[in-house]
Order: sequence, then C-alpha cells, then structure tokens
Amino acid sequence: MLTVIVDYESGNLHSAHKAFERMAAETGAGTVRVSARPEDVARADRIVLPGDGAFPACRRALDAVPGMVEALEEAVTRRARPFLGICVGMQMLATTGREYSDTAGLDWIGGEVVPIRPADPALKVPHMGWNDLIIDRPHPVLEGVNTGDHAYFVHSYQFRPADPAHMLAHVDYAGPITAIVGRATVVGTQFHPEKSQAAGLRLIANFLRWTP
Repeated sequence: MLTVIVDYESGNLHSAHKAFERMAAETGAGTVRVSARPEDVARADRIVLPGDGAFPACRRALDAVPGMVEALEEAVTRRARPFLGICVGMQMLATTGREYSDTAGLDWIGGEVVPIRPADPALKVPHMGWNDLIIDRPHPVLEGVNTGDHAYFVHSYQFRPADPAHMLAHVDYAGPITAIVGRATVVGTQFHPEKSQAAGLRLIANFLRWTP
C-alpha cells in the first residue's frame, strides 16, 4: 500500500508527511512517500494534495510539474484512487478559483472558491486558528469525528460547492464556511488535519483505511 503526498513546492510537506507516516504506522497502511514524480502518483493507492498560499500560484505550480496533472486525472478520475486535498489542495477541487483572477481548478467537485465575508465585520479575515466542526453528512473519513471537534484553519477564501450534498462539514464564522467536501473517491479539508490534533489525526487514519 502506497500513499503519495504530492510535492509541487506548495504546502507544509514536513508536518503532513510526519502525521501521515504516524497514522500509517498505527493503522498498518503501508508506506507514505512525498514525491514530485508523476509515475509515483500513477501507481499510488492513495493520493494527498496539500497546498498553501494563493489559488492561482498553486495551480501554476501544479501545472509546472510535467505530467503531474495528467497523472492525477488518470489516478483519481479514471482509476478511482482515494484522494485527499488539504487547504488550497482542497480548493483546487473546485471548478473555478476567484482569488486575484479567475483560475480554472481541477473541477472534480463543482463549485467556486470565493472570498470569506463574515456577516460580523468585527471578525477578521483571514479566518485563522481553531474552530468547531459541524458535521453535515456522514462519510467514512469522518468516523469518530464529531460536531464540536476542533480543527485548525488559515485561509481568506472558501470553497462553495455547487451541490450542497458535497459539503460534508462546515464551521460557523458569522456564517457557514465549508470545512470538508466530498464526492465519490475524492475528499478535501479546508483545515490542516496534520495540525488539528486528535480530530485531524483521526481523519488521516480514516482516509488511510478508506476503501471506497
């Protein structure tokens, strides 16, 4: 069993790698590898796409790795390998990102990435720090993760899925903000599970055990 964390020079790969390695050891889920090689993605049993920074910069960086987008498309959309996007890696699942300029996403879960605009002007953007998850729909990666569990967020834009059924969890920040999306073998977390203590590690373990 091989889980590949995609290295395209975007995202906190060290902390993500350590968290996934720890949970893989605890669950007997095999090897976790950080790789920028499309051939590793093509043969992976599970794929993780992290991402930090602005949506357009992350998309450009992903496109700049020769063959990577094609390898992801083949593995995830045609071979149905389980996939987890984290932070901007989750946002890139959308159809379009609207940060700075309209930028095409992977379009694996229909929707758009738009600025956070809390109804309470006293709340700051970026939405940064701990917030309580509100679970909207059951999913295998959420087994043992409950409403009220804490997760760690750092973002100024949010994913609005076109189909509400694809929102698995949200948080309240003077209005709902998407926390987890999912469709078929694809899931994404706006928060950083590797930084979200018990709930985040449980989600990672669930993902590594998930057999859609």
